[in-house]
Formats: sequence, structure tokens, C-alpha cells
Amino acid sequence: MRFLLCGAALLLLSAQAPADTIVLKNGRRISALNPVEEGDKVKYMTSAGELSLPKSIVDHIEKGGFVAASGPPGDATANLTITPPDMRPSRGGIEGIEQAAVHGGSIDRQYIGKLESKARSGNAEATFNAAVGHHAASMFELSRGDLEHALSDERTAVTYAPDEPALLMNVAYIYLRRNEYKQSLDYLERAKRLEPEEPDVAKLAGWAYYGLNKLDQAVAEWKRALALHPEKELQAALEAALRDKKEEESYKENESSHFKLKYNGSAEPALAHDVLRALEMHFSAIESELNYTPPEAIGVVLYTEQAFMDITRAPAWAGALYDGRIRVPVQGLTSVNAELSRSLKHELTHSFIAQKTQSACMGLKGSCTGRVPTWVHEGLAQWMEGSRSEENAAVLVQVYDKKLSISLGQLEGGWTRFDRETAHYAYAWALANVEYIIQTDGMGDIERILDRISAGMATEQALREVLHRDYNDLMESTAAYLRKNYAH
Repeated sequence: MRFLLCGAALLLLSAQAPADTIVLKNGRRISALNPVEEGDKVKYMTSAGELSLPKSIVDHIEKGGFVAASGPPGDATANLTITPPDMRPSRGGIEGIEQAAVHGGSIDRQYIGKLESKARSGNAEATFNAAVGHHAASMFELSRGDLEHALSDERTAVTYAPDEPALLMNVAYIYLRRNEYKQSLDYLERAKRLEPEEPDVAKLAGWAYYGLNKLDQAVAEWKRALALHPEKELQAALEAALRDKKEEESYKENESSHFKLKYNGSAEPALAHDVLRALEMHFSAIESELNYTPPEAIGVVLYTEQAFMDITRAPAWAGALYDGRIRVPVQGLTSVNAELSRSLKHELTHSFIAQKTQSACMGLKGSCTGRVPTWVHEGLAQWMEGSRSEENAAVLVQVYDKKLSISLGQLEGGWTRFDRETAHYAYAWALANVEYIIQTDGMGDIERILDRISAGMATEQALREVLHRDYNDLMESTAAYLRKNYAH
């Protein structure tokens, strides 16, 4: 989406209300109203009601900050996460092994090696203890966003205890986080044979099927999971999937090498073919720029204008959406024009970023940012579609010089509650910062920043390592770049 800043109204941020920030262990930051710790959950309020996160994935809560006070009814579900099931292995007495395997903020590989040596005897208890040691290491790595090593350790744990449902579910969960849905289902099938009535198996299977664009199977699994164990987060996901399913019952389907497309029956079949051709062209370009290939086919849905608004519940200023699938209104079009092509490339960039950084976001209505802050997502998506900062530079510099800029920290969370003018500013400022990074040192710096975020590093820390700048330094350098290159 391309925006033009228009006047001093963009300087007014009175529509925002004080809020706190929930900081997850993987570096993600969530703006929240009145977050409180209750048992093993962190609960917080949104315009759609109360949501919660597992306390195990929360690092800390920061007081202060801002979040938009109003927004579309369904937008709160943009903060939903695929929460892990209870991963305690079924046998008791494992706490001592876990504490010995992970202590002092690191994994004791020497201790785990001793467990493996004892397991070679074939003794059942020794073999299980080796599984617990690797499971503890995986949990530690998962808490820090290191999905690659977490997966390796958990798969090793399964080799020692292949009939332990909790370990199988954890492997499946990590595969989901990596957007590798078919592999996730393989492990969930094994877990289901061992525990047919385990609700978390059905819950995770629903996410996997949703990621594979198989709505019927996703709905069936989520209904089964809710029948076994009611859960507010899952109910919201099911309701969203049912809206999709009902809308898409009459839709036609098409596909290409990297995409599965659904489109309204009244749309021209030629338009569907044209959209797939444009998407494949953009796929090759983004794949080359970001040095990444998504592992699964990407879902795309073409809507009428009204259906797009009804299903996505996006703000009026949103021209398209990525929330695990690319959703685009195409009413009245018979072929891909320049504007639609840019919009497709913009949303496809979001898909690449989310998957490259292993930010699972299946079924989330609203924005899909995962661990990558919104300003990086939107800045890079605009750059990829071909937008540049020239038309907005003067206003951006004026706002910055008057010390009225919204900080990058405040632009990390979702934007779908922003009013149109604040959103315009946020998009323009995000583009300017990403443009400065790319024009100064190339796309390689963006790739290195994304790689560090993918590994669990907080965004500002990633900037320090790659650019040797914090948020304030980056904003100052971006303003200087705008003055130098676009001053008239």
C-alpha cells in the first residue's frame, strides 16, 4: 500500500492511550492494556475482550508506552499466538534431570553426554533420562527463539523415548513455528495413536491444516479440540476459520508452483491465471533478494470489496492483507494492473518475512508480524513493491525536527488500530528507515537483521550488531538521509 502524508494532522497522536508492553522471550513485543500475571498465564485486555499468553513464553512486562485506543472488532486476534501444549513428559521425578541439564543460563552438554552414555546400556530408565535431558535443552533453546537447535534436541529426545506423546507434540509444535506443516502432521499422527483423546494434538493439527490451506480439516480438528478442552484462544481461531469456510464454499480454485489460489466465482478465470503469473514473478524476485525459499505453497484468496471487509475486518485504509494467507480485493478487475501487482508483491513480501523468521501466524486476523516488528515488515514490503520516500520526505523531516516523531519502539506492535492519518505516517516512516538501511549498505544488512531476529534476538539488539546503531541512532540517520537526498 502506498500513502501520501498530508499536513499537520499527522502530528496529532491524541487517539492513543497509555499501555504497557509484554516482552516475550523471543524478543517480540505486544502492546497491551492492564497485563496481569495469573497462575501460569499473563492476561491482558483488548477491544475484543481479554486475551492471555502462557507465562512460560513471557520474559517481562514493561510499564508505559502507547497503543491505539480504538480499532476494528476482530483486530485483537492479531495478537494470538500458537501457544505450546503442556510439555511435561508423562513420568514424574524429572525435575532434577532438567535442572542438571540446564543451569546457569546455559545447557550442560557434558551432563547430557553422560546421560547418553548410560542410555547405551539399554536400561529403560536411563534411556528415558537421556530423552528428558534433550527435552530440557530443547525447551531452553525454544525459550530463546532458537528453533533450529530446539528442533534438533527434541527430535533426539524422541529417538530415546519414541512413545512419549509430550515429546512428539513438542516436535510438531516446533515444526509449526518453522512453517513446516506436513512434518508437523507426521509427528501429530504418531502422538494421536498414543493419546487419541489429547486435545493439544487436535489443536496443533488444526494449525497445521490451516497452514496447508485445508480449511475443512482445520475446522474439524479445532472442533474436536474444543469438545475435549474449551479454550478461548482456540475458539477465536475456529470462528475465524468458519468465516473463511463459509465465504469460500462457492469459490473456485487454481494453483501454480508456489501458490494455492481461491477466488470468488464471479471473478474472471483469466484474472486468476494473471494473478498467479504475477505472484510467481514476484516470488522469484523476493526469493533472490532475501535468499530464502518458503517450504510450503502460499495460500491466496481473491475477494469482492465487501467480502474482503467482512472476512478480514481490516481497517478502512487497508488495501490488502497477509495473515497467513494473502487476501486481496479485486472487484471489477479483469487483469492484473500496476496497482494490483504492487499490492501482490507487498503482501507476498510479508509472507516471505514471516516464514524466513519462523513467525507462525496461521489464522490470525489483522496484521501478521510475529517476532519481526511491524515497522520492519511494512518498510520492507513497501520497498519491495517499488515505493520510495521522496513524496513524504519533507513532512517526515519536519515532524522529526519538531521532536514529534513516533519512535520505532512504538511502531513495533500492530498498526491495525491506527486511524488513517497515523497509519499513513507510520508507513512512511517505516519505509524511510528501511530505505536508508538498504541504500547505505545494501539488502545484505536487512537479511542479516532478519536472520538475527529469526534466531531469537530482539530487533534493536540486531540493529546494534549489524548497523552499530540503536533505534534513536537509526531515526537520526534516516532523517539526515532524507534531508540529503530529497531536500528541495
